[in-house]
Amino acid sequence: MLQTPPTPPQPADALAAMLVDARTRSLALMQDVLASRLLGPQLAIVNPPLWELGHVGFFHDHFALHRLYGLADYQLPGAERLYDSSSIAHDARWTLPLPSTEETLAYLERVQRAMLERLPDGEASPAQSYVYQLTALHEDMHGEAFVYTRQTLGDPPPALGPAPPPPEPAGALPGDVAIPGGRHRLGWAADEVPFRFDNEKPPLEVAVAPFAIARAPVTNAEYAAFVDDDGYARRELWSDAGWRWRAGHDRQAPAYWRRAADGTWQERHFDRWRTLPPHRPVAHVNWYEAEAWCRWAGRRLPTEAEWEVAASRAPSDDGRALAPGKRRYPWGEAAPAAHRANLDGARQDRGDVAALPGGDSAFGCRQMLGNVWEWTASPFGPFPGFEPDLYRDYSAPWFREGRYVLRGGAWATRGRLIHTGYRNFFTPERHDILAGFRTCAP
Repeated sequence: MLQTPPTPPQPADALAAMLVDARTRSLALMQDVLASRLLGPQLAIVNPPLWELGHVGFFHDHFALHRLYGLADYQLPGAERLYDSSSIAHDARWTLPLPSTEETLAYLERVQRAMLERLPDGEASPAQSYVYQLTALHEDMHGEAFVYTRQTLGDPPPALGPAPPPPEPAGALPGDVAIPGGRHRLGWAADEVPFRFDNEKPPLEVAVAPFAIARAPVTNAEYAAFVDDDGYARRELWSDAGWRWRAGHDRQAPAYWRRAADGTWQERHFDRWRTLPPHRPVAHVNWYEAEAWCRWAGRRLPTEAEWEVAASRAPSDDGRALAPGKRRYPWGEAAPAAHRANLDGARQDRGDVAALPGGDSAFGCRQMLGNVWEWTASPFGPFPGFEPDLYRDYSAPWFREGRYVLRGGAWATRGRLIHTGYRNFFTPERHDILAGFRTCAP
């Protein structure tokens, strides 16, 4: 059996349901696009849809059927020469001799059927539990990337079921909460969670000084005030790297904003322009834009340790220290649900920052999971003692790329993927992701 990281055994039927659900979501996100645009424009921030769907199937084929079960051949001959993202350059993916849509879908079906047939009754082995979660969560990540691609290219919103009701207005949520300092452990032990990614381990204990953090992310209205104050034209608000990015892109506002005829702001949500919802968190802003807003407002981005303390810890009885232990979710240990967090694409949009009080952290921070990813001030790097896991290219190649850590997930993030310790990471110029930011007092 393949050597895998220590992983608690999981019920086999739960693993099967996870695989099937991830695939159902992928097809719902992609099938209409595949009918109209197999490859699409060649952009650095998107993949060809036909290639990306095939890559999802290959990932399962490689790590489960090939590595875990030892099958000599892939379920599609030559699949490694088409879909191995570790060896195929991004720009080459538009010129590969890809199978047709029908052949690609048949390949995915063969792989999933073979994986499901190999699950036992009752409890899966630790190795199966690790690999099946790895492959399903990898597909969940690509599902979110499919959402980014649809936004980037101006496609209609994805058809994920009955049309969801629009998010109810809830307003703003101003103010900070004070967080006492103390020791905090980043990461998880092997027996604490069903699955750990390699960059979440080994656990790292850090000292965190007292700080004050906003109860909610920065809103559209708050960010518009920066834009209207010539924030994009004021050199003193931008770092050297940020100013080079802004000048190189001639950016005067967030990527998907425009002025209406009456001077008000609009934003593009997939294929439609709408009046900018004032109390929803600003989204599709990159790290440089978040940094410049903070300098304008006299604020700063939290470190990832500060963010995690605010999301996962509770105050002591006297409020002057951190109570022992940490929560997997801001509200406790119960799994994400619609009344706590805007996740899983159910609303297909962001909601107001004051919505969902049932998801508050113990310190009173709202929406620390869901709605928008939140940039932090922390460069993405390994915890001391880091070792890559089975998917060796998940974290290690990106530590020296100048990426920054994002926390918390967005409305399109799957609830089974996200928790208070999950580390996302992107380069500072990326605006296509569903990212905003929360700030700290200086």
